[in-house]
Formats: sequence, structure tokens, C-alpha cells
Amino acid sequence: MARMTGRRALFAVPVLLTVTFGVFAVAAASPFDPVKAYAGTAGLTASQENLDQLRANLGVDQPLVTRWWNWLTSALQGDLGDSSVMRQPVADVIVERMGWSALLAASAFLIAILLGTGLGVLAARRPGGWLDRGVSSAAYTLEAAPAFWLGLLAIWLFALKLDLLPAGGLTDAASETVTFGQVASHLVLPAAVLGISQLPWFFLYVRQGVTDALAEDPVRGARARGLSERTVLLGHALRSGMLPMLTLIGSRVPELITGALLIETVFSWPGIAAATVEAATSVDFSLLAALTVLATAAVLLGNLLSDLLYGLADPRVAFDG
Repeated sequence: MARMTGRRALFAVPVLLTVTFGVFAVAAASPFDPVKAYAGTAGLTASQENLDQLRANLGVDQPLVTRWWNWLTSALQGDLGDSSVMRQPVADVIVERMGWSALLAASAFLIAILLGTGLGVLAARRPGGWLDRGVSSAAYTLEAAPAFWLGLLAIWLFALKLDLLPAGGLTDAASETVTFGQVASHLVLPAAVLGISQLPWFFLYVRQGVTDALAEDPVRGARARGLSERTVLLGHALRSGMLPMLTLIGSRVPELITGALLIETVFSWPGIAAATVEAATSVDFSLLAALTVLATAAVLLGNLLSDLLYGLADPRVAFDG
């Protein structure tokens, strides 16, 4: 396990270096002007001399490689720079928003895994039954539904029509403090929408895995020994059928990040993804690079986690092979 983790860590270094350089290259080729984005309406009347001075202060007048290298060396020393769009250190932006993004992503992942596993097991018990056909059809439909469309539909139904849940934000508009009850009520819709957008893959993987496991000889033998159907399903078929889903956890991390970006924007959730949109549209080099590194590291860690979970669940897998 330690050797595999070490190899993955060494592999992550060139990946992160390439990703950060790519961020600066794409941002440099962007039609958006970071100076005008920083100056706002004042940039419309500012002289060219003032704009050039501001460009020098922001460091965007330097060559691409120089900007990337200066940011990289500072980041390795713990200085992620200052965000031009947030007007504060990048580290502070990440610290302020990381917790809310982690809360949303963890809640959504938990919803997707629990609902997907439960529905997958129930559907596998009677393949071709009404539950299997109904949930499978809904899963294939949700696969094609964009997350932002699901979010807008949820706001229209539960916030506007039924007035059951708040439409967005972290707390009530008139509230000056952040309370657990307000955060919980505001979290329901975005977490549910993000979780449901990820649910089809977990459901389909568990359904197929458990269906295949129920047809294997060990499960048939357990039934022949007179074990109850519940014991056969949960004690034998589910463990074997869950193995393919463990590999899915890591592969869904990129989709979860993409979905979170859309959901946080739709529901005005103050997380990392919402800051990514602002950094991209304003060509905020420092913030954009730091957030991209963070997302890339999350994907790499997700892939490592899925491999570790698979190895722990299946003794036949050799970590250090």
C-alpha cells in the first residue's frame, strides 16, 4: 500500500506542474483582459499610462513562462499570491470556501452512494420487475440531464411553487449570523440535486454487480445450504457486487467537481466552484492556478482512494505488485 501511494505521489508531481502551466497558457490566450476586470468601471476612463502601470503591478505584463515560474516558486514557499478579483490572499479565499464546498460534495456523494446502493440492490433482487424497469429508466434519463437544469427545476418546484425550501444562498437574506438550522435547510436542495445527478452511475454499477453475483456458484451454494434470502443478498451477493462500484468512486470525482461548479453557481452556494467561475472570467492567474491544482489533486486522491478501497475489499488484489 505504501509503495503504491508513493508511486502515485511521484506521478502527481509532473501532472500538477503540467496542469498549472496549462492554466497560465490558457489564461494568457483568453480574450478577457485581467486589468480591465480588476479596474472595473474605472478602467473605462483611465488613461493608457495608468492601465500600463496597473498591468505592471499585477504582473501580467511579463512573459507567460515568467509569470508561471514566479507563481510556482512562491507557491512552493507557501505563498499562493493575491487574488485580483477577490481582493484578498488566495490562501484566505480557499480557506473561507473550502469547508462549504466539502460539505456540499460530501453530502451529495453520501446521497448518491446510499440511494444508488439501496435502489441497485432492490432492483437486482428481481431483474425485469416493475421496480427495476422504473428505476433503470429514471437512471438513464438522469444520465442525460444537465446538473444545472435539474437545479433550476428543483428551484422552480420546491422553492417557488411549493415554497418548501430556500432557493439559494447559505443563510436567510435577513439573517446576520450563520446558524446550523439555516445552513441545513439551504443545503438540502443543492446537495440533493448534485447527489441525484451522480446517482445513476452508482445505481447501475450496483445493480449489475449484484445481479452478476447472484448468479455465481458461491451464492447458489449459500442458497442450497438453506440460508435466508436476506443473508444471501446482504452477506454474499452485495459484498461481491460492490467491488465494481469502489472503482467508480474515484472516477466520479471529476464529474462531481464539474457538477459542483454548476450547482454552486445555480444555488449561489459560497464554495470553491463559485470562486473558480469568477477567477476564470476575470483571468485571475493566481486564484485560477491554485483552484485548478486543488481540483487536480482531488481527482488524483479520488483515484488513489478507489484503488485502496478495492484492494481492502478484495484480498486478491496486490497493492505492491
